[in-house]
Amino acid sequence: MNDRYVIPAGGAPAEGYELLVTPGSAGWEHSGLRILNLPAGGHRSLDTGDEEMFVVPLSGSATVTLGEQTHTLHGRATVFEGPTDFSYLPVRSTVTIASAAGGRFALCTARTERELPFRYGPAADVPVELRGAGQASRQVRNFGAAGVFEAASAICVEVITPGGNWSSYPAHKHDESGPHECELEEIYYFEIAPGPGGQPGLGFHRTSSSPGHEIDVTVEVRDRDTVLVPWGWHGPCAAAPGHDMYYLNVMAGPGEERAWRITDHPDQAWIRDTWAGQAVDHRLGGQ
Repeated sequence: MNDRYVIPAGGAPAEGYELLVTPGSAGWEHSGLRILNLPAGGHRSLDTGDEEMFVVPLSGSATVTLGEQTHTLHGRATVFEGPTDFSYLPVRSTVTIASAAGGRFALCTARTERELPFRYGPAADVPVELRGAGQASRQVRNFGAAGVFEAASAICVEVITPGGNWSSYPAHKHDESGPHECELEEIYYFEIAPGPGGQPGLGFHRTSSSPGHEIDVTVEVRDRDTVLVPWGWHGPCAAAPGHDMYYLNVMAGPGEERAWRITDHPDQAWIRDTWAGQAVDHRLGGQ
C-alpha cells in the first residue's frame, strides 16, 4: 500500500508544480495540495475553480494578487524558522503569485461551493500550541485550524517534531461522521532538517486499519515526501535523532460542519495521562 498512499519527493510533478495532489489523483473527493517553486522574479497565475486555497510560504516571500488587492507574504527562510503569514484564496478566482527573490509555496486546497473573501493571515496571529510532553512533545501551528481562521472546508496546520521525538501520537482517526468524530481526508507533506554537515534526514510514518477501513502503510519519510491518509489510524510519526521533522497537514471532508474531532487508538490513548507529570521538550520552549 506504500505505492498507493506514499508520494516520494519529486514523484508527482504536473502542470508546472513540484507536487500536485488533486482529489482525482488521490482517489478521494475533497483535499488537495500543490507545491509551487518559483525562481527569482518568477510568477504563476492560477484559477482556483471549485477549490478554496491557503497559500503558505515554505521558503521565501511572495505577493499574492486578486483583482485590485495584493497581499505581501513576508514568509520565512525555512519551515523550521517559525510560523509564517499566509493568504486565503476564494473559489472561482484568478490569482497571481509572484516572488522577487524566489521561493517555494504550498497551496492547500479543498473543494467547496461556498465563496469567502480573499484574506491575509499575519504570522503574529497564528496560534502556536505545545502539544504532548517528554519525547511526545511537538509544536503545532494552527494557522488554518477550525475555530482559528474561517474557511469553508479546509483545515490546515503545521507540526514541528524535534529530532528523537514522536508526534501524531497517540495514533488517531477521523474517518466516521458523528458527535465524536469527523470524516476528513488528510495529507501529510514532510520536510526533514539535514544534519550538521548537510546529511539527509529521515523519519517514519504509520497508518493502520480502523474498523471497516483497510490500510497498511509503514514508511521511512525523507525530505519533501508526501503521505495520503484516506482513513484509518494514523500515527505515530517519529523524527530520527538529529533531524527535526516538519509536516503540513491538509484536511477536508464531506461534512457541513468544519471541525476536527478525533478518536484515539484504544491501545495508545493511555499515553495522554502521562503528560501531566512531564515537562515539554525544552527545544520547543517547554519548562
